[in-house]
Amino acid sequence: MTFDLPPIPDSERTPLVDALLAIFDALQQRNQFLEEVVLKLRDEIALLKGQKPRPTITPSRLEAPSPKPPPPEGQKRPGSQKRSKKAVFLTPKQEVLPFPSRPAGARSDGYEEYFVQDLVIHGTATLYLRERIVTADGQYLLAPLPDTVPPGSHFGSNLIAHLIYQHRDCNVTQPLLYEQMVDLGIDISTGQIDRILTQNKDAFHQEKEEVRQAGLEVSSYLGVDDTGARHDGHNGYCTAIGNDLFAYFQSTDSKSRLNFLQVLRGNASGYTVSEVALSYFQQQKLAQDTIKQLDAEPRQFADEAAWKARLQELGITSERHIRIATEGALLGQLIAQGLSANLAILSDGAPQFNILVHALCWVHAERPLARMIPFNDKHRTAIEQVREQIWQLYQDLKAYRAQPDAATKAALETRFDTLVGQPTDFPASIGGVLKEMREHKAELLRVLQRPDVPLHNNGMESDIRGYVKVRKISGGTRSEAGRRCRDTFATLRKTCRKLGVSFWAYLRDRVRGLGEVPRLADLIRKKAQESAARQGQAATSPAIGVGAAE
Repeated sequence: MTFDLPPIPDSERTPLVDALLAIFDALQQRNQFLEEVVLKLRDEIALLKGQKPRPTITPSRLEAPSPKPPPPEGQKRPGSQKRSKKAVFLTPKQEVLPFPSRPAGARSDGYEEYFVQDLVIHGTATLYLRERIVTADGQYLLAPLPDTVPPGSHFGSNLIAHLIYQHRDCNVTQPLLYEQMVDLGIDISTGQIDRILTQNKDAFHQEKEEVRQAGLEVSSYLGVDDTGARHDGHNGYCTAIGNDLFAYFQSTDSKSRLNFLQVLRGNASGYTVSEVALSYFQQQKLAQDTIKQLDAEPRQFADEAAWKARLQELGITSERHIRIATEGALLGQLIAQGLSANLAILSDGAPQFNILVHALCWVHAERPLARMIPFNDKHRTAIEQVREQIWQLYQDLKAYRAQPDAATKAALETRFDTLVGQPTDFPASIGGVLKEMREHKAELLRVLQRPDVPLHNNGMESDIRGYVKVRKISGGTRSEAGRRCRDTFATLRKTCRKLGVSFWAYLRDRVRGLGEVPRLADLIRKKAQESAARQGQAATSPAIGVGAAE
């Protein structure tokens, strides 16, 4: 806790005032020191109780925005111009307001525009009298309902879309939705709200799967992350994958590498022992005799039951051998389905994501230094010096990614080696972080070979933050349908945002079955083609240089 004293004029700074100010400053420093000691003691007590200490994570400066250049002479700063009131999304209707009780002798001098936006929210009810006819052969037929009424539902498409939008995009809980409907005069039960939110959503689930397929098809890299997702009273996990084109969420009971591969595989069920799988077996140091057994025919298996039967037939019973063999067969199946073997996986360092072409996030690599508690002033200075070196190298790597130059690659690698190889007076703290970075040099410098891969994983952490908000508000899911819908609508909502599609317009279109909003998978492919075309133009432009990345 700190206190800011008001300024004291020199005429009032008597020797007594100076002495009191010195005492005050000493007490303030002592108070700050004691606060730090209390925090450390709390962390130690938490550890002794088997609890986790309070995290002290400071914001990373790696992604601090660079200062913008001053505006040209005579021009305003960008963004300071007033936006036109007419630049709105809604098309206004015009209403002429004549002057009431015009004074005698007054004349009209035209009209002045005054723009007003409003929102109409109210419940409506319609009683349709459907004509019933009897055909010549004795069949009874009813007049069809309007397109705004979903088949088999007594609730209109706007109401259904509104409930889904409020629950999935605005995080309004089901009890609050029920209160809202009652306030609007809608005769609906909590069970009906639950069924609207979770039942008969096969079309949305199918589009979610299309998003995954299209995203993997057109992407050169994937950002990945995971978070907790309780289900039916048990701890679970949600794995998130995506990039600038899409986001995909899948909740499961574990967050192992086997689970990650199954998330990438989607609804497919096959296993394939290909050259990619055999290479993975070698990388994971699987026994050579076991590799030879798996290399024999047959190599393709239709489902999990057939694969387990094959492992049992070969006598592979060790838990480790089963796990590695299954991971390799899943990876082989992914490549057989069309996944690129050169797909880059950008992660925060979690080991389950270390497959294919792995890249690491620089923000997470630097974070241990940011939250390190210094022992003394010398330790604090040493930490800041190393962090400053990391920030400078990071900025130069960002510049390289924006405009790759083969001539600077060797220099950047040398600077990295110098950074992580420098001696330190604190090997247990600073030296440990540098050693960890040195061991993951290839993943941290992936940008030198793949400028398309970002240097940080902030994008996926931002995407999954919305999922975390839902978990904090609503807790976990109970039914499998609720769990599946939570993942599906999180995927569709975030993907709509990335593609510039109104999620509200998307829901209304899909609920009514109009098909006026294009399939999200088609938009992903279209946007990827447009991005590739822009990069192709940039590559041939002498102002940017060959191989420039977006």
